[in-house]
Amino acid sequence: MNRSDTAATQAFAQELGRFVSQSPSSFHAAATVKASLIEQGFLELDESESWTGVTAGGRYVVTRDGSVIAFVVPDTAVSTTALRIFGAHTDSPALKLKPKSSIISHGFNQVGVEVYGGALFNSFLDRDLALAGRIVLMDGEDVLVHTGPYLRVPQLAVHLDRAVNRDGLTLDAQKHLQPITGLAEGGEHDVLADLAAIAGINPQHIAGYDIVTVDAQVPQLIGARREFLASARLDNLLSTFAGLEAIKSQEASANDHIVLFVANDHEEVGSASRSGAAGPFLEDVLARLYSALGASDEERRRAFNRSIVVSSDVGHSVHPNYPERHDPANQPVAGKGPILKINADQRYATDARGAAFWARACAHAGIEYQEFVSHNSMPCGSTIGPITATRLGMTTVDVGVPILSMHSCRELTAVSDPYDLYLAATAVFSPEVSSIP
Repeated sequence: MNRSDTAATQAFAQELGRFVSQSPSSFHAAATVKASLIEQGFLELDESESWTGVTAGGRYVVTRDGSVIAFVVPDTAVSTTALRIFGAHTDSPALKLKPKSSIISHGFNQVGVEVYGGALFNSFLDRDLALAGRIVLMDGEDVLVHTGPYLRVPQLAVHLDRAVNRDGLTLDAQKHLQPITGLAEGGEHDVLADLAAIAGINPQHIAGYDIVTVDAQVPQLIGARREFLASARLDNLLSTFAGLEAIKSQEASANDHIVLFVANDHEEVGSASRSGAAGPFLEDVLARLYSALGASDEERRRAFNRSIVVSSDVGHSVHPNYPERHDPANQPVAGKGPILKINADQRYATDARGAAFWARACAHAGIEYQEFVSHNSMPCGSTIGPITATRLGMTTVDVGVPILSMHSCRELTAVSDPYDLYLAATAVFSPEVSSIP
């Protein structure tokens, strides 16, 4: 199959849409990935238990909060077997529920929120929003919850802001982004009580929560020929889904290296957490895996030296209404294949060796790729790539898919690109693609 196979690309995009719907928060995403892998025959590992049962020929999955790692150990694995890692992240920009969140203001019930990540504020206006995330009970149990359409951030009417179309919209995160949940006729409304009712728990047992707003509209194919997928949280559930589908197809007997898929939480806020890329999760898993294979510290570091990480996150397609915001010579277009991300200041981790590996993987997959570099006057963001490279010392390359409306409440991808990324991710794991010497 290739990009011209419209049925295949549309089917994959629709599966991606279903995955997004099943993953309204990072915690849901990790749980969805884990469930899919266990169904595929992967064995769950508990970080609080011994991993002495991890052996060559096994397929394993472990979760930590909103992050997940899966790996397949080849039959021939020894203490110095190298790794092929495909990385992504599970979180997306959102409005996050504050403590003491229930508010009454001028006849309306509202909820107090703070901004999570680099959200495009105006995209959250006049949208039907749901709440999703995890509740932690007094006994330590985690409970996932997801409401239906529950709240809305109404925009001020143009009659009350006559200059908005001329001067632009200015939003204060504290004053203008607090959603309404209903009318205050019956007194203050307790959002936690509603979440508890949906989750089937006693609200008095709630000890903590991580709850975010999510777009209540389902993903769908749009366009004159249904060539686009419009969806929330493509950044970065698109890469998460591609990596998930790629590792599900891996068999222990097919590889001469360990293949590993990691999807970290908290990338949108800097990755500095116990489950983020700057935290110890991946390194902890690798230390325990190589210990189970009988590796010494020196042998593990030798394996790392011959390993490679492909960090996948969405990137910017050239915008037809704002072409001047892009580098004049490097303008990736949605629908023309995945992108290789390059930045002189190492905001992306790609170097020449990593770029060469990516070129070989895409050639093996039979797909074309594009290069992305930012306009010099508009510094780019970053990814888990440089952070993972810094922690582990592995050759790392940053890649992704070019999308429109990044960090909007609803983003847009060409349907062919997620499928091509999946093909490339599968090639990254393939023993037929030569690694870095």
